[in-house]
Amino acid sequence: MKLDVLVTTAHPDDAEFSMSGTILKLLASGKKVGIVDFTRGELGTRGSPEIRDAETAEADKRLHLSARVNLGFRDGFFQYDEAHILKVVEILRHFRPEIVFSNPADDRHPDHGRAHNIVKDAIFLGGLVKVTTAYAGKPQDAWRPRRHFHYIQNDAHSPDFVVDITQQWEKKLEVLAAYDSQFNGEGFWEFHKARAITTGALIGVPYGEGFLTGGKALKIDDVTAL
Repeated sequence: MKLDVLVTTAHPDDAEFSMSGTILKLLASGKKVGIVDFTRGELGTRGSPEIRDAETAEADKRLHLSARVNLGFRDGFFQYDEAHILKVVEILRHFRPEIVFSNPADDRHPDHGRAHNIVKDAIFLGGLVKVTTAYAGKPQDAWRPRRHFHYIQNDAHSPDFVVDITQQWEKKLEVLAAYDSQFNGEGFWEFHKARAITTGALIGVPYGEGFLTGGKALKIDDVTAL
């Protein structure tokens, strides 16, 4: 299946926490969206791998994703190395997304930055014909997505662009509620709502999700569309 958008994550629930409103909006517009989780989040303080697997499956039902894959990397210990990068190259060539979202380069959890760097290099290397990979035993053609954006997680960043998720807000809360073991700490819901309101205020809407471009300018063909 060719995807329009692929969201890569270090841990299950990274995508839902950071950009499930945007995912819901994309899916509602007819886009094909998938998530690739690197780990099962097995080192998380709350829950267990089995609980998190079940919660992820429930979140999938509420999102109605086009595809979801878990690469089984070791939570906390996966490495920035050739083997991990090539595994992500395989996934990119398999789904052939036009746009990729990843963890931010700088964030509290060290896995987030490593995941970001792996994805960044996999995007470049995946476009090189001399980098050979196979998926399910079949050789793959080179593929490089058009854009790589980064969602915002724990650390505060000034977003480069903001998506209006006002119409998706209530549904996003339903998706997040699937991760009961993770999103039940004191003040979580207040924090998440406050961030969405603050981000939305940047573009004059009730709720928003912010994203980073990694310092790269966005190409705009029609300024009147803005």
